[in-house]
Amino acid sequence: TVITGLVLMVFVIYPLLVGKFGKVKYRVFLKAISPAQLLAFSTSSSAATLPVTMERVEEKLGVSKKVSSFVLPLGATINMDGTSLYQAVAAVFIAQSFNIDLSLMDQLAILLTATLASIGSAAVPGAGLVMLTIVLGLFPQIPIEGIGIVFAVDRILDMCRTTVNVTGDATVATIVARSEGELNLPNG
Repeated sequence: TVITGLVLMVFVIYPLLVGKFGKVKYRVFLKAISPAQLLAFSTSSSAATLPVTMERVEEKLGVSKKVSSFVLPLGATINMDGTSLYQAVAAVFIAQSFNIDLSLMDQLAILLTATLASIGSAAVPGAGLVMLTIVLGLFPQIPIEGIGIVFAVDRILDMCRTTVNVTGDATVATIVARSEGELNLPNG
C-alpha cells in the first residue's frame, strides 16, 4: 500500500503539479533530478541529498539560486510527503494486525498526527520509524510493540519515501521559481 501511494505521488500527483503550475514537461523534470533521486534512494537521507538536489534544480531546471537556497533546505526539513503516507499506513496496518477496529475519526486522527509528526521528522535514515512510535503512542488502543511488524521492511520503504520527499522538494522549487519569474529552463 505504501509503495502504491508513493508511485501515485511520483507518477500522478507531481507530474500534474509540475506540468500545471511549473509549466515544465515531467520527462524533462525527471531527467534533471534523477541523480538526486538515486542518491536519495541509496542514502535514505534528504539532508545528504540536498547539495545534489540544489545543483540539479539550478543547473538542469533553471531554478534561481535565490529560490533553491530557500525552498530546498526548507523542504528537506518539513516536506515529508512520503514519510507522512508511510506513518499513516503503518499505524493502520499495525492496528489491523492486532485486530483493532479503528473508527473513521480514529483514522482521520492518525492521518493528522502522521502528517504533523512527519513535519518534525529529521531528514536522516530511520527517522520515520522513530516518529511512528510517537504516532502510535497517541493511540493507546494500538500496541506500540507492533512496530516490530514493520521494522523488517522499514529500510526499503525509507529508501522509497526519501526519493518521493526529494522529488516533492524539487517539484515545489520548480513551482515557486515559475511563480516568482525565477525559472529559466535551459534549452527551453
